[in-house]
Amino acid sequence: MNKEVALVVFSGGQDSTTCLFWAKRKFKKVVALSFLYGQKHEKEVELAREIAREADVEFEVMDVSFIGKLGHNSLTDTAMAMDQEKPADSYPNTFVPGRNLFFLSIAAVYAREHGINHIVTGVSQTDFSGYPDCRDAFIKSINVTLNLAMDEQFVIHTPLMWIDKAETWALADKLGVLDLIRNKTLTCYNGIPGDGCGHCPACKLRREGLEKYLSRKC
Repeated sequence: MNKEVALVVFSGGQDSTTCLFWAKRKFKKVVALSFLYGQKHEKEVELAREIAREADVEFEVMDVSFIGKLGHNSLTDTAMAMDQEKPADSYPNTFVPGRNLFFLSIAAVYAREHGINHIVTGVSQTDFSGYPDCRDAFIKSINVTLNLAMDEQFVIHTPLMWIDKAETWALADKLGVLDLIRNKTLTCYNGIPGDGCGHCPACKLRREGLEKYLSRKC
């Protein structure tokens, strides 16, 4: 398999965009793979396409809408409101069960068919927001499973695994894309690009990280 190419699981959000440009520094060629999984804000895929074009990387979209129909969550259920606070003893209602499991499995099949063995994803255990499929143990487990399932040697890279949002902004700045990520990515649960709505948990985490990084920088 070609070790000079990386496939980035790419949503067009802050984390995956940071990983996209990280991959461009590490590999000679990068391919971005986005998913339509029944999310309310499909606009993120169009923003992802625009960012990929600006980054001069290949872009692919796969329709995996069945994922959004398997479980109840506020990212795909039109009748369910976005959560404002994480419930004390349960997963946030923005947790889409199996999303990263499916994304990485599909990405691995795509990678195999295109001679790619490096897969990059923007999950983070430091800022995992209660999502079990963002933890390091899960990534290590599925990496082994995918290798066994397809008799390949995939390497799943997680550049953000052990850094917080402030450090993620710092990495974006180091890569020279802080302004692009701040203005052109979509992290907001309410579908507002850039700084977002300012109220949902994703926007709060993003803003707090940015303010923390900028204060350190000054």
